[in-house]
Amino acid sequence: MKLEHQTTLRQEAEALIQEGSAKPMLGWVPGINALSMLYDLARAPETAGDALKFLHELQVHQVELDLQHEQMEQNRSELAEELKHYAALYDFAPVAYFAVDSSDKIIECNRAGASLLGVACGELSGKRLDSFFTPASGLLLLALLKRLRSGSSRETCAVKIDNGEGISRDLQIVASVSPSNGYLLLVLMDTSDHREPDPRT
Repeated sequence: MKLEHQTTLRQEAEALIQEGSAKPMLGWVPGINALSMLYDLARAPETAGDALKFLHELQVHQVELDLQHEQMEQNRSELAEELKHYAALYDFAPVAYFAVDSSDKIIECNRAGASLLGVACGELSGKRLDSFFTPASGLLLLALLKRLRSGSSRETCAVKIDNGEGISRDLQIVASVSPSNGYLLLVLMDTSDHREPDPRT
């Protein structure tokens, strides 16, 4: 903890004690040695003043602990909300997101990714991503992943995906390397022409 923050925290704790507005302690109990020292100081008139100072320091320290605890709880709550927010952005994004490992196997994907492949999210983990593409596109994908592992920061390619029923869809892949764990991150965008045929043609 930075010295500036420690000083601010102590000032806040002392102000709360002086105002009498410090919240009830959260269960911080002085150790037996501290209580024994306080008792010994308070018994002798010449050290009674020291006992009061020592008691004040204990009170300030306990209020500081309570303030730190409150701040930690607030930070934890804010982080949980932020995580929930970004998880929703990922999971409900309108484009397909995938993360693959060093064996080209899917680690995770969002809902759009699972819908694109026609498989439930929970059933995709551990499957090779290239197995869902046409043979030629699967090779293009593997070549793209290899370039990323060789040091490229960003790669794109156009591929086709086969749904197993003889119907293929055109896709654009944009891929990069995760800076935190080395996983390969891919965005798959459907570039097929979904327009209804013009009956006049």
